[in-house]
Amino acid sequence: MKDFSGKIAVVTGGGTGMGRDLCRQLASAGAHVAMCDVSEENMAETKALCEADAKGAITVTTHLCDVSIEEQMNRFRDEVEQAHGPIINLLFNNAGIGGGGSFLMEDRVDWEKTFGVCWYGVYYGCRAFTPMLVKSSEGHIINTSSVNGFWASLGPTVPHTAYSAAKFAVKGFSEALVNDLRINAPHVGVSVVMPGHIGTSIAINSGKVLGKTAPLDMSEAEVRELRERMMSNAGPMSEAIMNMSDQQIRQAMHDRGIQFRDNAPMTAAQAATVILDGVRENKWRILVGEDAHRLDQRVRAYPEMAYEPEFEGLDIGIVD
Repeated sequence: MKDFSGKIAVVTGGGTGMGRDLCRQLASAGAHVAMCDVSEENMAETKALCEADAKGAITVTTHLCDVSIEEQMNRFRDEVEQAHGPIINLLFNNAGIGGGGSFLMEDRVDWEKTFGVCWYGVYYGCRAFTPMLVKSSEGHIINTSSVNGFWASLGPTVPHTAYSAAKFAVKGFSEALVNDLRINAPHVGVSVVMPGHIGTSIAINSGKVLGKTAPLDMSEAEVRELRERMMSNAGPMSEAIMNMSDQQIRQAMHDRGIQFRDNAPMTAAQAATVILDGVRENKWRILVGEDAHRLDQRVRAYPEMAYEPEFEGLDIGIVD
């Protein structure tokens, strides 16, 4: 699919981050866009940006949907069919949140919500929209996994189970679809996207989706619980965390989300460009960011060392 002009694209998580920039660049390329998100306000901003960027007369629609709930995803599909017709060409299963880091220590509700958005959001998206892709003359599924889809870690001191488990599932499912589609719907392609650190608001937005209090508004009890979790993972830094004031803990958590967004090595717009170029080139595997490429090389070179403390300091020793 070299040209997106006139194509109909469905994007989950279109309100912010990579989803917003995918919508904008698709609109700029002349595609019609149907986006979903849990925030009507964010989608309204994305829609205005798309319409300003649009190449020619296009239709941009917004749909409120929690992708982890199949009933809502099916309603989203029905709304897309009503607004855009029975055929789509591009499906970007992009929505994601972070949370449920520890299987042992954290709330099961948070764990399952994170897994639900990051895995079932992709699965329900494919279940709902693949028939509309198959009806097209040219279609493509783009599923967003992560570097945590091949390396289930944020480092040796940070548990990262729900997100990693979901992203591994997305990667495996997408790879299995390559052959399934080739046999049963050869005009529909598939790509699995594995971004590294991209400048998005996922760290800020995830708390909202999980019903968490904003960091600066946390109560004393919430700060106490957070402090205990931080200390359990901090190793030699635990004493410093113990000596921080409640307000310093609040500010540190707030600043962490801002820094993740603003200090990333790649912007969401740059990531969206890499993804869309990968679709145009019909790549089934799209690594996004130099950090993703380096980590992929390191994991493949030293698989037995992947979860050892010294892993990140190992010399790569291979080149793509």
